This record gives sequence, structure tokens and C-alpha cells, in this order.
Amino acid sequence: MDIRALVFDVNSTLIDIETDEHMEQVYRAIAHFLSYQDIALHRSEVHDLFFQVMKEQFETSRETYPEFDAVAVWRTVLERKGSDYTRSLPSEKLQQLPLFLAELQRGISRKRLCLFPQELEVLDQLKECFAMAVVSDAQSAYALPELRAVGLHRYFDPIIVSGDYGYRKPDVRLFEKALDGLQVRSDQAIFIGNDRYRDIFGARQLGMKTILFAPNQGIGQPNGAEPDYVIHQFAEILQALDFLAAR
Repeated sequence: MDIRALVFDVNSTLIDIETDEHMEQVYRAIAHFLSYQDIALHRSEVHDLFFQVMKEQFETSRETYPEFDAVAVWRTVLERKGSDYTRSLPSEKLQQLPLFLAELQRGISRKRLCLFPQELEVLDQLKECFAMAVVSDAQSAYALPELRAVGLHRYFDPIIVSGDYGYRKPDVRLFEKALDGLQVRSDQAIFIGNDRYRDIFGARQLGMKTILFAPNQGIGQPNGAEPDYVIHQFAEILQALDFLAAR
């Protein structure tokens, strides 16, 4: 196989992350912050309103695999609950508030954010040989700062984030955007991810070879989602690529 590019999933593939989006502290902090913008909501109301607006986004989407937009959710929350005082805030502040709330929500909900063992050493080796991109089911308000926080943003171009497009994997359009950015054909790229359906099945629809990264989970075999190679440690990517290159 002529391997010219690698495309990675992010969460649980490039980044070892744990979050709890229903954590009480998240919505207590946001409710307190909103009170300074003249929006009086109990933390439970903030929680319920956020997930209600998210549900509305999913229900009104025409996509087969819809994705929500966290910044747009908070923008809707502000529009629905804002007072005359809220609407009189400086325009620059009003424009920034939805993004700030999305970042605040994610930051407080985060329990763990770190790399896998030997990851940077492996990526340094891979960068010498391959172009590399990211396709992630995520929000840019989350994914881009998190990649920067662990020093990974410099390895990947393009970085494709589903929240920017309104649909998520296994929609082939996300994989196609990465391939277009890398300027390679699908048979010249390998996708590495941790989800058999969204990652492996999604990439295989375009004819990409795939590597399943399963560090802390089983490797069941649902139909149509059989990877070409399975690894349990990040450093095993190197031997997986040697195996696939020889085929």
C-alpha cells in the first residue's frame, strides 16, 4: 500500500479525555455568571434549557447523522432569557458570550485531559513521513483549545470538526474534506480511530484502510466495521503502518 497520509479521530484516540456534561457544578457556575448579565436562572434551569435547545437542533436537522452547535445553543439561550439589560450590553461582549459559555461549560465539565504514553515521540516520527489530518465529532470551541493544550495542534492540517458542519461521522463528507485538504486519494490514506461505527465504518465507506485504537475497551465485531489492524497502545501505530504498507 502506498501510504501518504494519516487521518486521526481525537477524543480517546489522540487525547485521553473524560468529561461530565451533566455535572452540577457546571450549571451552578454558569447560572452565577448569567446573573451578572441580568439573567436569573437556577442551575437546573440552565442545564435543562441547554439540553432542550440541543434537542431542538437535532430534531430540526435534515442530516442523516446530525451534529449540534454548542455556541449556537448558548446563543439561543441568551436570546430567549436575556433581559433588556442583557440586550443593552456592548455588542462585542454579546457576540463573545455564546463562545465564552461553551468554553466555560466544557472547561468545568472536564475531569481529565492528557496524552497517551509515547504519543509525542510517535507523532514526531510520523510527521517526518506522512501528512496528517484530524476528523473529530466535536465542537471547535472544545476541540481546538484542547488540541493546543496538549501540544497537538501543530501536527495536523486540516482539522475537521463536525460541529462546524452540522453532521457527524460516519458521514463520508467529513472524511472527504480531510482527504481534499491533504490532497490524497482515499486509497493513500489510513484512518485511526476508537469507534467501530463512526470511525472504522465511516472511513471504510470511502475505501480507506483503518486502524482501530482500543486502549481500554473490547473489540467486538459488528457487521461492516472490521478494521484492517487493531492496536491497544499508541506506539503500536508504527507496526500497524509497517503491516499495512507491506500489503
